[in-house]
Amino acid sequence: MLRFAPSPTGDMHIGNLRVAIFNYIVAKQRNEKFLLRIEDTDKERNIEGKDKEIIELLKKFHIEYDNVVYQSQNLSFHQNFAKKLLEEEKAFACFCTKEELEKEKEKAKKEKRAYRYSGKCENITLDEALKRDEPFVVRIKKPKEIVEFEDILKEKMKFEPNDIDSFVILRANETPTYNFACAIDDMLYDISLIIRGEDHLSNTPKQIHIQKSLGYTKKIEYCHLPIILNQDGKKMSKRDRASSVKWLLEEGFLPEAIINYLILLGNKTPKEIFTLKEAIEWFDIKKLSKNSPKFDIDKLRFINRAHINLMDDKNLATLLGFNEEDIGKLAKIYLEEASTLKELKEKIDKIFAKREILEEFKKESEILKSFILKYRDIEDFNEFKKIVSNKSGLKGKRFFKPLRLLLTGSEHGPEISKIYPILRKYIKRIIK
Repeated sequence: MLRFAPSPTGDMHIGNLRVAIFNYIVAKQRNEKFLLRIEDTDKERNIEGKDKEIIELLKKFHIEYDNVVYQSQNLSFHQNFAKKLLEEEKAFACFCTKEELEKEKEKAKKEKRAYRYSGKCENITLDEALKRDEPFVVRIKKPKEIVEFEDILKEKMKFEPNDIDSFVILRANETPTYNFACAIDDMLYDISLIIRGEDHLSNTPKQIHIQKSLGYTKKIEYCHLPIILNQDGKKMSKRDRASSVKWLLEEGFLPEAIINYLILLGNKTPKEIFTLKEAIEWFDIKKLSKNSPKFDIDKLRFINRAHINLMDDKNLATLLGFNEEDIGKLAKIYLEEASTLKELKEKIDKIFAKREILEEFKKESEILKSFILKYRDIEDFNEFKKIVSNKSGLKGKRFFKPLRLLLTGSEHGPEISKIYPILRKYIKRIIK
């Protein structure tokens, strides 16, 4: 089984979505189940409703999962496994105060070395700890040997015992820390491959150490994906609006296009424009670049434009708030200068909005109105143009500028000859 394990602590990041997409694809390729696990054990950071938002987003992106579970439902398992480690003296009760730990961290910082737990409470037995009748955290004892694993992209990874340290697995309120809950749940759900961002690379040896300490022997495969960078070569953050999946959708990027781009990012694909279904046929996670790719919004715009162009005309019209298939056809002509649903809607809405004619063309506009309405049944634009120009006596700029303003509500846009065959059907709605 593969899993996607987001935390309901904020908007879904494109890096998270990419992880979900890759896990889904590989699960399909391997014919394994795919689990959505909401990691909600950190109650203080959870944001109400974000779990539902994650579920809705996955639905929009057609990422189907076999089951959804909430990590908090496994609290009793987390606590019992921590107790087991305590009883077997593979973990210990730690009574160190926050002030003591902060002093140690400050000292390490001044000495320019990595902070490591002092080991002060390591020899306190469980009986002694319980007799104190004081709150304590549970720390797992650091490993005695090097922890190593094979990563699909990064190959063999090795971590020294001191790199892993004696870290906290259960807080004083008896809730599990991220690494402990994650390691336990991966055991409980028989996870076979973990695909996640490389920012989790330091967590992996800790989770392996937890599982080994509990006697779990199944080998789990790992693949840590390079972090997506912004155009400045820095890790994308909340300050980069395009990092938010919600923002991209609000801006009018199609889910299909976002999927296409995130699969294409740092990857060699047989073609540039494709669907998720097609990607399942040829995607190979081993061929992903080991280097961090840069997010390019212009490239996404190009891909989005291509996917809009592939859409059914009626469906496109519906997304833009219209029922007529012709509006979808009209919108595709405007792809010459627009690349998102939001931009297209602005263009199309302007056509049907109240006209604001420039002062210098008001006289010509009034003259043209009657002729346009009179000859609106002429299908060929060249014939229409010739007749209306001759009847109105208007030529050149004094003819084309007001004509465009009357037909589209804008000074600029696609060639009138391209949009006229569709717009003539709506002339009575357009020219009021």
